[in-house]
Parts: sequence; C-alpha cells; structure tokens
Amino acid sequence: MDYGHELVFGTFLTPAIDDPARVIALAQLTEQVGLDLVTFQDHPYQPRLMDAWTLLSVVAAQTQRVKVATNVANLPLRHPVVLARSVATLDQITGGRVELGLGAGGFLEAVAANAGPHLTTGQSISALEEAIAIIREVWTPTGGGIRLPGKHYTVSGAKRGPQPAHDVQIWLGAYKPRMLALTGRLADGWLPGSGYAGPDQLAAMNKLIDEAAVDAGRDPASVRRLYNVSGRFSGGGGFLEGPEELWIEQLTELTLGEGMSTYILASDDPTDIRRFAEVATGVREAVEAARAGAAIPAEVVPQSSGFAVVPTPPPTVRRSAVQVLDESERPTGPALDPERAYTPYQLSSGQHLIDVHDHLRAELEQIHDLVEQVAAGSIGIGQARSAINTMAMRQNNWTLGTYCESYCRLVTTHHSIEDASLFPQLRRADPALVPVVDRLQEEHLVIHDVLEGVDKALVALVGGSGNIDGLRAAVDLLDDTLLSHLSYEERELVEPLARLGVM
Repeated sequence: MDYGHELVFGTFLTPAIDDPARVIALAQLTEQVGLDLVTFQDHPYQPRLMDAWTLLSVVAAQTQRVKVATNVANLPLRHPVVLARSVATLDQITGGRVELGLGAGGFLEAVAANAGPHLTTGQSISALEEAIAIIREVWTPTGGGIRLPGKHYTVSGAKRGPQPAHDVQIWLGAYKPRMLALTGRLADGWLPGSGYAGPDQLAAMNKLIDEAAVDAGRDPASVRRLYNVSGRFSGGGGFLEGPEELWIEQLTELTLGEGMSTYILASDDPTDIRRFAEVATGVREAVEAARAGAAIPAEVVPQSSGFAVVPTPPPTVRRSAVQVLDESERPTGPALDPERAYTPYQLSSGQHLIDVHDHLRAELEQIHDLVEQVAAGSIGIGQARSAINTMAMRQNNWTLGTYCESYCRLVTTHHSIEDASLFPQLRRADPALVPVVDRLQEEHLVIHDVLEGVDKALVALVGGSGNIDGLRAAVDLLDDTLLSHLSYEERELVEPLARLGVM
C-alpha cells in the first residue's frame, strides 16, 4: 500500500566522540548533496558517543536547510518535560528543522547502571506512552498547568511551553506487537531499521500499525513510515547490494508496495552519501511517475553524453604580493580522451566537486566584503567578529580556541575528507594520478598555515595589537592561495572522477 507521503531521504551518522569534526562535516555533506535529514543515535550511557542533543544543536547551527532528529532518543534517561523543552527550543532556533525520534530505552540494564529507572520491557512501553502525552502537552500553548498522573511520570501543574516552531513529529522505533500498536495509536511515524526488520517483515508490521490506528479512530496514512537502511553499491543483488539502479528499483517498490516513504542511510562513508543522493533523485522520479499513472522507466540511467563539466579557471589578478605556492611545479594527470562518452550520473561527480568549491568561493568573498566594511567604518570591529560567526564563516572560540574558526574549519574538513577518502581511492584507481594527488595533499598543508594566519590577524585586530591592513593582507593571501588550489584541483580531477566512478 502506498500511503502517498512525500519522499524524504537522510543519513544516520555515528556520533563518534573521537572525531567530532568529521561527524559534523558528514552532516554538512548530507545537506550539500541535497538530502533532507540528518539523524543520530542517542545512547547517553555510552561514553564513546557524543551527547545527541548537544551534537544536534551544533549540526543545526552549521547547516541551513537540512532537518535534524534523534534516531531514537533514549527516553528513560531523557525526562519527558525536559526533552520536550529541548526539542521545542532547538526547533524555534532553527525555524522548524527538528523532529523527534523516540524509543522506550532498548538497553534497559545500561540505563539502570547510569542511574536511570530499572524497568522491565513492559514497564518501559507504559512509560513511553505516558511520556508522549506529557511531551505533547508541553508543546500545547493553552490549557493551564499540566496535570497528568501516571505510574512512571506524574506531572502536577507544570507550565506549558515553549511551543515548537512547527508541528514536531514523534517517530517511534518499534518492532514488537505492543510497540507497533502504540505507534498506530499515538505516533506520527514508525522508524524501524532494515537490520532488525527486513523488507519481507514490513507488511506484517505495517498491518499491526494500521489496525491499531483504525481502532483508535485514526487514518493509517497519518503515520509516516520511515526506514533506516544500510547496504553497499556492489554485490550480488540482495537487498541494497548493487549499483544505484538496484537501490532505486528496490526503494521504489517499498514505497509503492509497503508505504515506506523516508529512507535514512546508515553510513559514515562520504562516497555512499553522495551516491545515496543520486538514488534519492531516481526514487523520487520513479515514484512520481507511478503515482501519476505513468510507466516507471525500465532504464534509470540516462543516455551517454560528452564531457560537459567545465572547471573554474584561476583568477587572472592576484590580491597579494606574497606567493606561497609554486604553481610551475604542479604535475598534470592523464589527458582528456575526446572520444570518450560519459553519462549524466558520471558527470555529476565532477560537478559536485565544483559545486562544493563554489560554496567555498562565495563564503570567501563574504569575508572580503566584511573586511572592507570594517575598513570603511560601517560596522565596528567587535561586530565584524560576531558577523563572521553568524555567517558560519568562523567557529566560536569555545569550540576551536585559538585555532581557525568556522571558515577555517569548513575548508579544513573539506580537505580532511578528501585526504581520508577521495584521494586514496584515486591513487588506487589510476596510478597516473598519484603525483597530482600527492601535490594536492601537500597544498592542503600550505593552505592550513594560511588559514591560521587569517585567524591570528583577526584575533590581533580585535585584541588591539593588530590593524585592518594586517587582516586585509592575510585574507588577500588566502584568496590567492585557495582559489588557485581549487582551480588546479578541478582541472585535474573532474574528468577522473567521472571516468573512474569515484566520488
């Protein structure tokens, strides 16, 4: 059954404490490739994982469009009143970009070991039902003090609010009959995972949700069906084991046959995330065609075309008298084969690189504009630093201390992902690219030093030991160095990315 919901695609990222910057960069990548949702597991008793709500807040502050959600929140260690206010606060700050994935607790012994309630499975489900009622009452702006007596939570006159910026959905992680029935009665969405509920099990579980919804006087279609999925873009054709075409076919079938409409990829691989964005486009097109009564195209990959991705040339005018890169020593890779044809999907790999670089170029131009505003006296120096923070150009001092702030981190994380994922793939795929990749990685180190120079110049300006000319000189050097590097990278890599199938 197709419930007709709008399709949503997102990521389920591991909130590993050992590399917070990479986790945030993957969340930003989720937005950059056009996906809709970033989610994180919530296990407060696990010290190797970041706190979910702190992380969600940082990710929300460092993105503009993508929604964020717990997948799923650990209720026994999140008091429902406090949880409701945390959700509503972040939803207000982000303008309505928060949803609430919620669970009964799962690892009940771990909860108890961390000073949480010692509940049985049945008790944890009863507590969840009470908590949903409390959360929704907190979000309801009228009605006087909240009074809800319960076996696990008793609220006696609690004040209401704050109200979220939009109608936050509550999605339940559920697998057993009692939890599935609770989902049908009360939840806005059902959030299982393919590792615990395979595609062949969805129909029976959906039936229990639908029956409970009808018994509660609800339309079964009022419950969105989400699905945490994992797979690989290779293999023997099992569930989500094969090329993008197979993923598109299988997820389209789940949408039209089982009513699933939100697909959340469990992967920390940037290449998987980029390819999943292509899958999302294909599934949307196929489902739209089916819902309109048209035949789903048998071939989801468009016909081949010539190489039409154009690298951005370097600036013709330099801003700085200093030059830290010897551009004459840059190696080149294999020449473009004019007879070779490329599919639009292949071309999208190189175009994505250019799109990310264009974002860096645009943000750098904003820094130039702000420096000139300060120089012209149109805003104060202290305001300039604040404005740079609000533009996501630089990270707050409490996060990065004396290191580069947001723009520095944006560039650095982009380079870190390339160093850790893209560059090793290119070296393996085409040995002729090794000198080019080695040179690009060397330039990353040079650019890092230039970024630190910008941050030091800004700190000196704000602290009174520097002046606007010193900041302008540091930004001019960054402009020359970074733009030259980005153009060189595009010149050498956009074609290999398409040819080798590396993203």
